[in-house]
Amino acid sequence: MVSISHVARKVLSCMPFVLVLFDLKYEGVKCGREGSVESHLEMGKKLLAAGQLADALSHFHAAVDGDPKNYMAYYRRATVYLAMGKSKSALPDLSRVIELKPDFTSARLQRGNLLLKQGKLDEAESDFKKVTCVWDVASRELRAECFIQMGEMGKAISDLKAASKLKSDNTKAFYKLSTIYYNLGDHEMSLNEVRECLKLDPDHKQCYSHYKQVKKLNKQIQSAEELIQEKRYEDAVSKYEAVMKTEPNVHHYSLHAKERICHALSQQASRAVSVCSEVLQSDPENVNALKDRAEAYVQEEQYEEAIKDYETASQHSENDRQIKEGLERAQRLLKQSQKRDYYKILGVKRTAQKKEIIKAYRKLAQQWHPDNFKDPEEKKKAEKKFIDIAQAKEVLTDPEMRTKFDHGEDPLDPESQQGGHHHPFHGGFHGFQGFNPFGSGSFNFKFGFN
Repeated sequence: MVSISHVARKVLSCMPFVLVLFDLKYEGVKCGREGSVESHLEMGKKLLAAGQLADALSHFHAAVDGDPKNYMAYYRRATVYLAMGKSKSALPDLSRVIELKPDFTSARLQRGNLLLKQGKLDEAESDFKKVTCVWDVASRELRAECFIQMGEMGKAISDLKAASKLKSDNTKAFYKLSTIYYNLGDHEMSLNEVRECLKLDPDHKQCYSHYKQVKKLNKQIQSAEELIQEKRYEDAVSKYEAVMKTEPNVHHYSLHAKERICHALSQQASRAVSVCSEVLQSDPENVNALKDRAEAYVQEEQYEEAIKDYETASQHSENDRQIKEGLERAQRLLKQSQKRDYYKILGVKRTAQKKEIIKAYRKLAQQWHPDNFKDPEEKKKAEKKFIDIAQAKEVLTDPEMRTKFDHGEDPLDPESQQGGHHHPFHGGFHGFQGFNPFGSGSFNFKFGFN
């Protein structure tokens, strides 16, 4: 958040006294129909200038009682209330002044400041709009400061952009624009604005220091995105971790970095779930993080959690095709997991490479080969287990069959195949006679039974 400059703070804090001094010289004010009202006003002004606030207030009370329609009497009294720190008492008087004299700029500006301090932002904005001249640079910049304090960054940007055009060498406006964009997480726009500042003054200390910071951050983010495009995910993660070190204080960059790390780690499920969850803790409606965490849950075979994330994401992005397809896939996989899971049979992850699958298959086939068992019941159990192991190997080492299985379809299940799909294991274990599951390795088992 950009802070009000030292000069602006001074102006705002001293405004009541500045306006009083200005109004002490005010000529042509209609002080009322009676001389006593004018006398009270004059005496009150002298006492106020001397710092005798209580006595001044008494005279302004008398002036208001003497002429309830004298806007200057209310304004003087409001000024004393402000000097005494009684802003709640000043506000009704300022409102009465504006009611009696709508074009009284000083009163409207004062009321706008009070409303701003009380958190009545819409009412304050209304007053500030009415006192700002569209062609006056100083007024634009002052109102921009007020908008910044109100959190209305879009309106502050609008005023500062106008100020930068109305004054040809307005480095101050460009610097503030750059810092606002930076704090909003828009590093590219921040870089553009600070460059405009340096075009006007290459030696501007604030702009040059800020430029170095923004340029470094911008380069890191661009580099990280290029690494993601190249599928160099580990390098991208390291680069985004560097982003968080470069700018640890602006929440937008930390959140963005974690969101992209979440995406890069979506193939490393356990880490991805952790990082994505951090993002969603700060931003529960972040669709990208929901999709990436859902994919990570799929990799972890936590299908019910994946379905929840996809359903939440669909509530915030109804027409996202990726969400729809991901949800359908997770639902199919959940249904499939309740039946036969070839990955679990071999004890490998869904991301396992072909070499890992074959290695796991050989180990299990050796362990469960029926020749290893003498007891008839154990042999029967081993036959079934051995068939499952062989079927798992067949599906997971065939790219086309594995793709079908990964999308929730069992290529060896006749019920999921139109017209029925014949596979070599339908005849039971006897279909393995003469089959050597270790033909490409060093193992060689005899099938000495029928």
